[in-house]
Amino acid sequence: MKLYTKTGDDGSTGLYGSGRVMKHHPRIEAYGTVDELNAWLGMCVIAGAGENEVESRMRAILIHLQSRLFDLGADLATPAGSAGAAKVARIAARHVAEVEAYIDEIDGANEPIRVFVLPGGTTLAAHLHVARTVCRRAERLLVAFNESEPIGGESIQFLNRLSDLFFAMARRANGARGIADVAWQKDA
Repeated sequence: MKLYTKTGDDGSTGLYGSGRVMKHHPRIEAYGTVDELNAWLGMCVIAGAGENEVESRMRAILIHLQSRLFDLGADLATPAGSAGAAKVARIAARHVAEVEAYIDEIDGANEPIRVFVLPGGTTLAAHLHVARTVCRRAERLLVAFNESEPIGGESIQFLNRLSDLFFAMARRANGARGIADVAWQKDA
């Protein structure tokens, strides 16, 4: 089987089990951004190669979350009621709870936050901050798409919690290397 199909040459793309839409459709924007987030998590995985216990733990969490993001992408690519809908795992409350547990674990080791934090510090922390902002964009796109076609609140909640997790991880990545968070300096 060839990698290219030429079916998208007209600017459309296929949905799982239910027809085609244009590549700029809000559904495609949403799951395309989830895919971009997944790629950023791959960058985070290699940026924090596990040189210490904290990085090893975060690496394992990130790899696990990459699979959940793939599930979310499949969820978004499959309209409810379509022929393939029953075959696709949907993001559920248990996934949100899992991310909340990761937040509690990671952020529990962070110093209390006293200032606004700028992206930076270690390479891993900087990559996690990019992942956080891409995650927020994906969340905004899901919220917008949900206004025209309900997708389920758990997907939106899942992304909302993920962005919080990436912030906590960025701070923890810096702390594990003995690097202070980069504090915002207000213009006088």
